[in-house]
Amino acid sequence: MTRLSEARQILKAFGFDAARSNERSARTLLALARLTEASSWADAANPRLGVRAILDWIREELGFPIAENTRETYRRQTLHQFRDAGLVILNEDDPSRATNSSLNNYKLTDAAVVVIRSFGTQAFDRLVADYLTAAPGLLSIYRAERDLIRIPITLPGGVELTLGAGGQNVLIKQMIDDFCAYFVPGGEVLYIGDADSKLMHFDQEKLAALGIVVDTHGKLPDLVVYQPETNWLFLMEAASSHGPVDAKRHRELNILFAGSTAGLVFVSCFPDRAVMRKFLADLAWETEAWCASDPTHMIHLNGDKFLGPHGAAG
Repeated sequence: MTRLSEARQILKAFGFDAARSNERSARTLLALARLTEASSWADAANPRLGVRAILDWIREELGFPIAENTRETYRRQTLHQFRDAGLVILNEDDPSRATNSSLNNYKLTDAAVVVIRSFGTQAFDRLVADYLTAAPGLLSIYRAERDLIRIPITLPGGVELTLGAGGQNVLIKQMIDDFCAYFVPGGEVLYIGDADSKLMHFDQEKLAALGIVVDTHGKLPDLVVYQPETNWLFLMEAASSHGPVDAKRHRELNILFAGSTAGLVFVSCFPDRAVMRKFLADLAWETEAWCASDPTHMIHLNGDKFLGPHGAAG
């Protein structure tokens, strides 16, 4: 029996379904454990490895060709499931690392490695049973550690939520805390996109009342805020590394929110002016630009008026 077949057996013993104990997942397990066909399971290790290092190991040590465009498949359809089951730890060295960081890494848990090293011995079945009994408790500990580094936010009106610590969520918190306080008094947050879960807060009923029917599969902006006093709807993009309201995005949002009975205000938000300068030439006319580092100021990319919607609704 090959190491690959044995790796599939181990994953099935850990309780993974057919999709998570296929050959892709088995190769990933071998890479995480640093085991080749010539290795013994007793030699299993658990270094911290990024996705690229995992794929390189599979190519070089297992001799299996992997196209670069399958990287996301390994990350989303194998490593994420390993993480969610508590088989691996994401970013043990820095749990608060951004989700789009090139330093993200995965590591087999110490408890899992003990079981893996016993494969082929009489102790394996007993250790698997002990592991599965303890797994829910271990998983709750890992999740609690991730929850400790979540970002607390308070929406206008006092509702309290937390955002994942990764991606652009630090900037999104500043948009809620500072931009809304200065420029959207009395605003109602109708949508927040979370970098971790993709959806954190979605007031579909209120959006429908404004004539807007969207779902979470559409390319919604990072933050949507409604100001009843002015009947303005703020469509805000967090652009710490990408994604300001350029001409293409401006057209997309106009189409997505075409049915709005509220005037649309488009805002590109940046952490500071240095980041904003990288995108300034791309920003669409009839939009706004705001920097969290200078929260009381805004740049209006239009000469005929200050903050507010443009077009018929404005």
